[in-house]
Amino acid sequence: MTVRRVLALWWPLAGSWLLMGVEMPLLAVGMTRMAGGDAHLAALGALVYPLSILIEAPIIMLLAAATALVTDLERHRRLLRFTHLAGAVLTAVHVLVAFTPLFDLLALDVIGVPAATVAPGRLGMQIMTPWTWAIAYRRFQQGALIGVERSDLVVYGTLIRLFANVLALAVGVAIGTLPGIVVGTVGVASGVLAEAAWAGWCFRTVARPRLAQRPAAEPLPWRRFAAFYVPLAFTPLITIVIQPIGSWAMSRMAEPMASLAAWPAVYGLVFLTRSAGFAFNEVVVTFAGRPGGVPALRRCGVAIALVATSVLGVLAFTPLGGWWFGRVSGMSPELTALASSALAFAVLMPGYAVAQNYYQGVLVHAHRTRPITEAVAVYLLLCCAGLVFGVERLAGVPGIEVALGVFTVAGLAQTAWLAWRRRSVAV
Repeated sequence: MTVRRVLALWWPLAGSWLLMGVEMPLLAVGMTRMAGGDAHLAALGALVYPLSILIEAPIIMLLAAATALVTDLERHRRLLRFTHLAGAVLTAVHVLVAFTPLFDLLALDVIGVPAATVAPGRLGMQIMTPWTWAIAYRRFQQGALIGVERSDLVVYGTLIRLFANVLALAVGVAIGTLPGIVVGTVGVASGVLAEAAWAGWCFRTVARPRLAQRPAAEPLPWRRFAAFYVPLAFTPLITIVIQPIGSWAMSRMAEPMASLAAWPAVYGLVFLTRSAGFAFNEVVVTFAGRPGGVPALRRCGVAIALVATSVLGVLAFTPLGGWWFGRVSGMSPELTALASSALAFAVLMPGYAVAQNYYQGVLVHAHRTRPITEAVAVYLLLCCAGLVFGVERLAGVPGIEVALGVFTVAGLAQTAWLAWRRRSVAV
């Protein structure tokens, strides 16, 4: 195992995460120039995205599960059935939220967003109905591709997804009268559908022949799969619960509408720099057990963390941040100033994202998934405590700054817990 081989699998995945991170800032650029303005952008960031991702949370870790478990065609067929079942059940939940009064209850009574964001948020959720099933299928097939070391095909799928986003935004800007929430969510939904179709085609043409050549692994009983996957499923679910809780907190602190409107662009930029760490998880799952794998993974991880943190630091502490939000994202001067100041509170996120995904990858490789859920529970508890403290004691501080600061402290604690639990795993 060499550093070059690790990087060869990592960089296409990092490119894919990076391109996915472009999606939110790209939507912000387009939607600020369409009918609805800040209210529609706030609806996307405070309602549509958090609720859609919360609903799909149980299937997010199918990427890691497929990378670790799909070792032959029989296992692929068995786990694909689970993927479709989970996609169908969660899509039914999405429909229940988007098309019934449950949406108003969540938006107004639970999250407590400004009233101007509710109607566009409801429409956006309805348009996003195909999202969950498409994500489930896409992530499962991508995991199978990573397992045969064809991560390059994953990044091509992300390019297809972004092309659909750009096409929808271009049409919306050209027409000029379409509501921003309609254009944005149509672009997102069509993008994930196209990416899922690409992942399925790539599996049939590339991964299936390679899996067919492998000897059949031992059977994977459903009970054993459940013991492996249920803790993984709860991991993103617990993490994503924080998004609507963050929206709730920002709605009750200083400058609520400005914080909610700035959130998609700020979080999207932070996501861009954290994407290098997200891509590391499946690389670690694939290579942790290979001879020489751990030293090579550690060397790559340290280098990736330093570069990603430096990039966000430059944006946070130089005028480049204001240029990005004001010129590139097209935000108003007020939102640009708020977004630029808030970015400093997230500067440690890219570095600890790499460490988190290294420790998680080692644990997944060893089929020890419970510590991952424990670490996320630590994150949830600290986030809730910090956000409640912010609402009660920091009412004069902009909500977006409090939220990012709390998320950073909780993320560092989560990383420390993973590092402690990883010590019991031999690789």
